[in-house]
Amino acid sequence: MTEQGEITVVRWPGQSPSARDELAGLLAAYHLQTEAEKGMAVADVHELPDRYRAEISDPGTAFAEDVVLLALNGGTAVGCLVMTAPAAGSSEVKRLWTDPAVRGQGIASTLFGAAFEQAAKTGVSAVRLSVWNWRTGAIALYERLGFAVVPSWDERDQLVCMQRAV
Repeated sequence: MTEQGEITVVRWPGQSPSARDELAGLLAAYHLQTEAEKGMAVADVHELPDRYRAEISDPGTAFAEDVVLLALNGGTAVGCLVMTAPAAGSSEVKRLWTDPAVRGQGIASTLFGAAFEQAAKTGVSAVRLSVWNWRTGAIALYERLGFAVVPSWDERDQLVCMQRAV
């Protein structure tokens, strides 16, 4: 567990129905925003692609092999980060999201700090991520956290791949 002010980061156990619902809400907001930014805005979760709906409806199954971190503010989930199980010496960060109402308070950095601690415990030597090139604020944050652009491992246009040592 890591604390910064009122924000506490916990590894999501997937056992509490309320925590599951809060995580599902954060994932839904992430996917709806991402689809809108890609020009494929959908009205609600039911219109998202199947793979995203599966994450939202059952995050415990979708991320069974991964580490899911929740940022809590007074017991309410205000951010999440998924880090894939280690493979070939690295883990990948997915689904970083903070509630827009609390952005700019260091929540994403706190989530990353906890993710780096977790990665070090599992012997991972690098953490990587991919981000859409229009998310310039996120890219700037990642660079401040020590990530650097690396050759792409993903064929999707406009995707920037980044990595940092643990």
